[in-house]
Amino acid sequence: MVIINSSAKSSISASRRQALKSISKAVVGVTAITQAPYVFAKQRTQLRVLGTHVTLQEKLRQKAMEDLDIDLIFESYGSAAVLQKALMKPQSFDLYEQWSNSIRPLWASGSIQPIDKKRLQYWDEINPLSKTGKISPQARFGAGDAPYKILHIQPDGQLGTEHTDQISFLPYVHNVDSFGYNTNVIKKGEAYNTESWGWLLDPKYSGKVGIVNAPTIGLFDLALATQAQGMATFNDIGNLTKTELDILFKVLIDLKRDNHFSGFWNSVPESVDFMRSGRVVIESMFSPAVSALNGQKIPVTFAAPKEGYRGWHGVMCLSSASQGRSKDASYDYMNWWLSGWPGAFIARQGYYISNPERSSSYLSQAEWDYWYQGKKATQALKGTDDNISVLQGEIRTGGSYEQRFNNVAVWNTVMPTYDYSIQKWYEFISS
Repeated sequence: MVIINSSAKSSISASRRQALKSISKAVVGVTAITQAPYVFAKQRTQLRVLGTHVTLQEKLRQKAMEDLDIDLIFESYGSAAVLQKALMKPQSFDLYEQWSNSIRPLWASGSIQPIDKKRLQYWDEINPLSKTGKISPQARFGAGDAPYKILHIQPDGQLGTEHTDQISFLPYVHNVDSFGYNTNVIKKGEAYNTESWGWLLDPKYSGKVGIVNAPTIGLFDLALATQAQGMATFNDIGNLTKTELDILFKVLIDLKRDNHFSGFWNSVPESVDFMRSGRVVIESMFSPAVSALNGQKIPVTFAAPKEGYRGWHGVMCLSSASQGRSKDASYDYMNWWLSGWPGAFIARQGYYISNPERSSSYLSQAEWDYWYQGKKATQALKGTDDNISVLQGEIRTGGSYEQRFNNVAVWNTVMPTYDYSIQKWYEFISS
């Protein structure tokens, strides 16, 4: 048996206490080192954007995340599916990106909240197109829901033309649409003179025609085509009555049963596949699809119809469920879109931005002259995919920004007969 005297006991106790104290300090130190990054690291805000392939592109997402120090989640579908999800689940997104024809149903359903103009850094730079309806004094307003009619939130909560401090959407990307055709098969026409919406229903192209599968878009392409062919006449093409819809769809269903239409596309990539594969030689088209096909050396011309274009205006809307940090990030993202670089990026796929002068410094002189001024390309120009989409010497069909928007026949629109038009559209698609 070992006997330890009191002084030894005291010495051991002191050593033990010192050891425990040292261990305790070490543990605290390790804990601090391990936990410090989690305690003090800044958490990046996550922003969810619901929209279509038109603007929800990976290069834009990466650039925005870099510039804004946020995490961006893009969720894209075809236009009909995007609108349906936004109407049913506003809590599933922070920002909605699509076209102005979606504004009336979104506002009526309570899926979006007012946007405060005072928080929009570049509001004063936005040009008159979406504020007053005309890019120049000689421009046509265009039938249907011209964006200026549905931009401002009135004191009674309705959408209207009187300017207020609250708006239903941020006006940003916009363009005019028509149809594209393969000039290896169809002789190139003359802008505003021989090119016509009626070509979509020309028997010469039967079985090789594609149409966008969107009731508030494809319907107007086909109404313009039907009227151009003299198959029907409409009093107001932006506000078709039930009787006029019956007449229109009887014509279209008869054509479909005769296999005039090859298919109905739901997204820009699908429209590219339709043309690239030879499934169609003429179809409803959006500008990025034309640029992509030209970049693949498939000669597609974007028509400038003598009847006028179908106009569209991009809308960026704030979800009714958005609040706090995500709402702040939403305003940052809206302001980023008008800050210059994004407008230059989408110019290279043929789209315009609502404050173009700010984007001009991000474009070369050759790019600005071709895309906005309607001048001949002084050099080959690349699209957003880095392929050559414009050859040296080419002139953009339809001319300058101003000339194209002087010639809008009708805007993408949700008509008062919307429910009935939806019913007729799906009868047509399934016939």
